[in-house]
Amino acid sequence: MELKFDVVVVGAGHAGCEAATAAAKLGAKTCLITMDMNKIAQMSCNPAIGGIAKGQIVREIDALGGHTGEVTDATAIQFRMLNRSKGPAMWSPRAQCDRGKFIWAWREVLENTPNLSIWQDQVVELLTDKTQTSNATIANVKRDDCKCHVSGLRTMLGVIFKAPCVIITAGTFLNGLMHIGRTQIPGGRCAELPSLHLSESIAAQGITVGRMKTGTPVRIDGRSVDFSLMQEQEGEQDFHKFSYMGEPRQLPQLPCWITYTNEQVHDRLRAALPDSPLYNGQIQSIGPRYCPSIETKLVTFSQRTEHQLFLEPEGTSTNEYYLNGFSSSLPIDAQIEALKLIPAFRNLQVYRPGYAIEYDYFDPTQLRHSLESKIVDGLFMAGQVNGTTGYEEAAGQGLVAGVNAARKLAGQEPFVMRRDESYIGVLIDDLVTKGVDEPYRMFTSRAEYRILLRQDDADARLTERSYEMGLASRERYEHWLRKKQTINEIEEFCNSFSVKAALINPGLKALGSEELQRGCKLIDLVMRPQLNLSNLAILIPTLSDKLNSIKDRREEIIEAAEVRMKYSGYIRREKEIAEKIQRLENIRIKGRFNYEDIKSLSTEARQKLTKIDPETMAQASRIPGVSPSDINVLLVMMNR
Repeated sequence: MELKFDVVVVGAGHAGCEAATAAAKLGAKTCLITMDMNKIAQMSCNPAIGGIAKGQIVREIDALGGHTGEVTDATAIQFRMLNRSKGPAMWSPRAQCDRGKFIWAWREVLENTPNLSIWQDQVVELLTDKTQTSNATIANVKRDDCKCHVSGLRTMLGVIFKAPCVIITAGTFLNGLMHIGRTQIPGGRCAELPSLHLSESIAAQGITVGRMKTGTPVRIDGRSVDFSLMQEQEGEQDFHKFSYMGEPRQLPQLPCWITYTNEQVHDRLRAALPDSPLYNGQIQSIGPRYCPSIETKLVTFSQRTEHQLFLEPEGTSTNEYYLNGFSSSLPIDAQIEALKLIPAFRNLQVYRPGYAIEYDYFDPTQLRHSLESKIVDGLFMAGQVNGTTGYEEAAGQGLVAGVNAARKLAGQEPFVMRRDESYIGVLIDDLVTKGVDEPYRMFTSRAEYRILLRQDDADARLTERSYEMGLASRERYEHWLRKKQTINEIEEFCNSFSVKAALINPGLKALGSEELQRGCKLIDLVMRPQLNLSNLAILIPTLSDKLNSIKDRREEIIEAAEVRMKYSGYIRREKEIAEKIQRLENIRIKGRFNYEDIKSLSTEARQKLTKIDPETMAQASRIPGVSPSDINVLLVMMNR
């Protein structure tokens, strides 16, 4: 075998799979190294993709030509659009998946991607060249302040892989340590070995290492559950899915189930708190604020008498269920005895208990927006090793890292996504600009331009750009162009078609909308909150004919056109704000200042600016501790 590659990806989780396929599709000879080929893209925690803001990330990955959306649709066993009661900027798709089928669907993608090889092994050492590389393909790439360059990797089997670009996507495996009560077990996941030595090898290059904690709930045997004592939650059967390509969902759609804890449950759990690793000093690292363990909920929300739990199926052909809302690292007996105090679980049988896991991560402020290290040239990082949590955040980073590794080898400019362009752009900018002090999770509230970053328009924002750089396929690009043309035709029709008051008023009255005093353009009716294209089509035969002429993805296109028309004023205003901020993005300041010498800056600003070394004035303005007055000082100095 030839063990010399352009790009080697370490870890085949959600970040690693997207990184490897992206790099390979852009022409880089790529190798994906995983400890277990049967656990590729394993859903270590809940068997679901998407959710608040996370669903938007998956649609962005799909629009760019990634595969998470396609794999999710192929293996979805329940789909729901969250936040329906709010505006479309908040709508977020989420799907339960068949965990086993998800793995094999990803393997099919990986094994059929040209330029991509897979190797099963554990990486134990990052190899670097302290002298400048002689590799001709990257000889002209600027190295800035890098101290050394990646030359390859060494594995546990003693195999040496040579590569000028390496992407680390090791998830929770780096020095992973699991906790169940006072029991501690080295591991990256339940019954899986941790990755040892690699973290130390990376830290030896001057990269800062920290520790974080996450956790997962008990897995329940569905045969022991009394579902009659739980509330059933069905999925949605409409046209929505994650990928803009491919077929509708094919697998049987299964319900989730809702139940609640009670005070007896809480009493049993509180009695076990002295043995909780979170409260007896055993765990020192910080866990995810927005996905707390059940014991953290009891302490933080001590006045609550119940907490909602979701029982979620793991697949179509298994009895295994995931208990969302009951993440725990308490002793096994405490977990099981407490759950048996819930009526639906009185005969409970479990497959395995919940546990907490501590793992190494690397300071993301030591990365560029391309996700390449500022310290080691050719080293990229993506996923939980950057301090994030969630499959979707990992996959988005992985795609960007894979693209940029391939572009680096080709001598091209980095692919950087703006905050007004994607949630992935917000995520990466937050990481490299602000850093993390707890596992980072994406929310719609983190995006200042969320009206522009809706789940329905990811293809409009990203597909053309992705196609231009060679990632999105020609088929995907033409798919988008046809949709774009149809949306424009609907908007043009609504802007030009005149509606007569006498003909439309009876229908408006029946729909609870104010009658017209005189005729108007159809767009004026579309803008009303009680009206939409579907109910207006019942009243206006010409509109009905127009919409019925759409043969491909009719509902998706109608929704996209309607959202654009109804929220056109908000969209236009937010674009104007983004364009103003973009002026600061265009002011490049990297390497222009010695911040320690600028005494008119605050002490905190000098320290933070020196540490982050921002690329642009806009990035500098987002650094915590850098005030508007500090930015004004820099602007004045730029003018000088």
